[in-house]
Amino acid sequence: MLAIDPTARVAPSAVIGEDVTIGPYCVIGPNVAIGDGCNLVAHVHIAGHTTIGPQTEIYPFASLGTPPQSVHYRGGPTQLTIGAKCQIRENVTMNTGTEDGGGITTVGDNCFMMASSHVAHDCHIGDHVVFANNATIGGHVTVGEHTFLGGHAIVLQRTRIGDNVMVAGNSSTREDVIPFGFVLYATARLAGINLVGMRRRGFSRPAIHAVRAAYRGLFLAEGPFAERIARVEAEHGQFPEVARMVAFLRASRRPMQAKPRGSSPDMAD
Repeated sequence: MLAIDPTARVAPSAVIGEDVTIGPYCVIGPNVAIGDGCNLVAHVHIAGHTTIGPQTEIYPFASLGTPPQSVHYRGGPTQLTIGAKCQIRENVTMNTGTEDGGGITTVGDNCFMMASSHVAHDCHIGDHVVFANNATIGGHVTVGEHTFLGGHAIVLQRTRIGDNVMVAGNSSTREDVIPFGFVLYATARLAGINLVGMRRRGFSRPAIHAVRAAYRGLFLAEGPFAERIARVEAEHGQFPEVARMVAFLRASRRPMQAKPRGSSPDMAD
């Protein structure tokens, strides 16, 4: 069954799946595809070449698929793709990609985007990601799976956030964050490992100990950074979690560094 409120405006060429509810005053553009079982509560605006995965719920005044906020966008048919079983709360905004940035913005499955959060053009968000209220990421940002951005967190454009990261509220992240990292302070710096997230997700005690040891070896030890990476890989690289950290750092052009000792408690201890 399909339930469309008479006040909604749905373009004839839009693709609407089965068991979809489109509430009052929603506006759906001609190049939109909405998956089975989605619920658009009311006043939802979906434009552009946008695809919404099944069983996603979208709350009032969300605006999805509008053109990128980029002076380099030339009006092309770029895309926004949102996965299945997401919750997109009030006033959330997400833009399509740009021609020079890959042409697509993607959001994974089971993501929870709280009120007034923003996903900019050409961003790629993994599965099971949470953006708290007013969390904002600039263009070309990558956010790994099972990562949490706190309220009012800001991520600078072209930054990479690894898997299983916790970014504290009101943090301004300008450099790449390793998988399992915990980011704190207004001018964001690593403050340790996301132990709470690892425990909640059921990582083994040996894996957690290896990640903590790798963190200390990478960011609190002496010597050139490249040598520290090699040493950590040799000592703990048999753990897949540490191998992910090492691979991430080797691919990073600007890895975030830890807050110096003595400036605050070490969250890894």
